[in-house]
Amino acid sequence: MKTLISNAVLVDGTGADRRSADVLLDGEVIAVVAGAGSLTASGTGAERIIDAAGLVLSPGFIDMHAHSDLQLLVNKDHYAKLSQGVTTELLGQDGLSYAPVDDATLAGVREKIAGWNDNPQDFDWNWRTVGEYLDRLDRADNKGRIATNAAYLVPQGTVRAMVMGFAEGDPTPEQQERMQDVVRTAMEEGAVGMSSGLTYTPGMYARTEELAGLCRTVGELGGFYAPHHRSYGKGALGAYAEMIELSRDTGCALHLSHATMNFAENKGRAAALLELIDSALDAGADITLDTYPYLPGATTLSAILPSWASSGGTEATLARLADPQTREKIRESVEIYGSDGCHGVVADWHTLEISGVQNPALAGHVGKTIAAIAGETEQEPFNVFAQILQEDRLGTGILQHVGHEGNVRAIMVHRTHTGGSDGLLVGAKPHPRAWGTFPRYLGHYSRDLGLLTLEEMVHHLSGRPAGRLKLHRRGLVREGYAADLVLFDPDTVRDEATFENPRQAASGIHHVFVNGTAAIDGGKPTGARAGRALRRSPDGRTRIAPEEGIESHDS
Repeated sequence: MKTLISNAVLVDGTGADRRSADVLLDGEVIAVVAGAGSLTASGTGAERIIDAAGLVLSPGFIDMHAHSDLQLLVNKDHYAKLSQGVTTELLGQDGLSYAPVDDATLAGVREKIAGWNDNPQDFDWNWRTVGEYLDRLDRADNKGRIATNAAYLVPQGTVRAMVMGFAEGDPTPEQQERMQDVVRTAMEEGAVGMSSGLTYTPGMYARTEELAGLCRTVGELGGFYAPHHRSYGKGALGAYAEMIELSRDTGCALHLSHATMNFAENKGRAAALLELIDSALDAGADITLDTYPYLPGATTLSAILPSWASSGGTEATLARLADPQTREKIRESVEIYGSDGCHGVVADWHTLEISGVQNPALAGHVGKTIAAIAGETEQEPFNVFAQILQEDRLGTGILQHVGHEGNVRAIMVHRTHTGGSDGLLVGAKPHPRAWGTFPRYLGHYSRDLGLLTLEEMVHHLSGRPAGRLKLHRRGLVREGYAADLVLFDPDTVRDEATFENPRQAASGIHHVFVNGTAAIDGGKPTGARAGRALRRSPDGRTRIAPEEGIESHDS
């Protein structure tokens, strides 16, 4: 089908000034970009015309930190992301995801990140390798594929669990070599890089030397390293410096995940982080970063535990919580010394809000902080914390209210910044960033506050992340590029999702096209699922399978 979008305000993703344009879509590709009023239905053979007068046409937005690994397959309409203009997502984040795995590792990972993605018991987990997972995305069922395009990072914590289990310890030379082989195979099967979760077990057990071997493998294959580093709280600058030095020593490009400075210790310290990054960039480093435009973070309640308490997986962790002496040691770590899982900061129970539970009996806790629950039940906060972990088998999701607006704004305008929602799509009251990140950038921060021009902001959300992912003919509005597009009203676009009502679609998003198919049409979902798995190819570019689809149009 040919679709003519006429009289649009074109913001093409490069950062260049807006201009008036007509754009013709032919199947999956952008066939023609011309001056406004120069294309007609009769002259182009267009079967549909969309009058876009007063609306901005931009590339589809790229979510550089998505946790849709399972929800893309379970909740196939994926309205949370489509409704805000997202057409491509980067999965496999924070060192924990579902490929590559063996049976035992899959079982452990499913429990460990149930608070991120849920853990459906009747789901068909019919893959084990990265290649098989990407294949599953491409054939979600016989009625369509996935709703958005998706690229994948091989998760370092999962790889470590597959080779070494979920316990502490350094790898033997043979285990190190095996992990590097697993990463190499995953990248050869299509992963674009590697992620880590260095405040999550088992990834956090890895010393710098272990990570360096893996990063060398990733760098040799042209990928990048996306770490959730060892601290966003106490010692945050040192944690960032470790990752930058690791990138320099291994030659592996670096993308800093949800780059921010949180907790009271780091209020007003964004400038120090940016100085560190700029110094490395000026010396030739290849660094990008992503952020979300909110103050609270989101994670699992079990992440607050010290790393030694989580060693060995779910059953071992629950056994430690049940043992009085070990439980007291956990309490000391969390309340007195500062758990490494809580970024070296002593837990402030007023900042930890329950966002979702696996156990229905705990549903009444959702929306309340640990401190509030403790007050209602007349218990010590730590005992509430431990009890919820036990009764929910570590599957509890939380919001963590530890951010600072000044830091968010300062990092957002940096020359390497991209947008990432870090959105969790499950739980009774998930973080609103899962539904509101991209319209919040466009409406609140660009239009209302003027931190970046619309052209600059769209570049942060499309063309720049496309460059990091090495997307082949995606991320810009250009002839011959994939028709991943958003048509929105610059005067009304805004996030409607709130902490009280997080599952609210944005205002002002009129049309969203994924590979030329309308997923949002006139502000309404169509149910179409035209997304594809985007795979690293031997030439280093990231693309769909070359034998079909848009690649057949490439020169």
